[in-house]
Amino acid sequence: MEGVAFRCQPNCGRCCDQPGGIVYLSPDDAERLSEHAGLDVEAWLERDTRKTFDGRYVLKSREEDGVCIHLNEQKQCSIYEVRPQQCKAFPWWGENLATPAAWGTTKTACPGIDAEDAIVVDGQTIRLHVFADRTSTKGFRTWPVEKRRLNR
Repeated sequence: MEGVAFRCQPNCGRCCDQPGGIVYLSPDDAERLSEHAGLDVEAWLERDTRKTFDGRYVLKSREEDGVCIHLNEQKQCSIYEVRPQQCKAFPWWGENLATPAAWGTTKTACPGIDAEDAIVVDGQTIRLHVFADRTSTKGFRTWPVEKRRLNR
């Protein structure tokens, strides 16, 4: 509950440059990202997402290397200000916090944890990020009819 020192590091991108990584999307993510792209949600879903085997929408990866389509050559997120909530939640993903060994692996891989310029992220904020990650992972399989009407 005392918190953990963390700050994303410039030009790192380690949380985003893993081939085969999956970014699950919530309906709110789809609305925010489609608006940012200047597209209606259905067009954005067609362009920038794919479906998992169980039908949930996830961000596409680049075909050539399997890395997130929004990670640029400088290892920066091109949609950082509107990034999906699962991305905002890193490193506070349930899988990273499940065991001391998993957290140790995360700490080793993420230079932002305990970085020199880190700020303390309090326990309550970490809980909110864990919840956001859980919500994102549930994802969605169809664009809700009521939202379709609002977007037209």
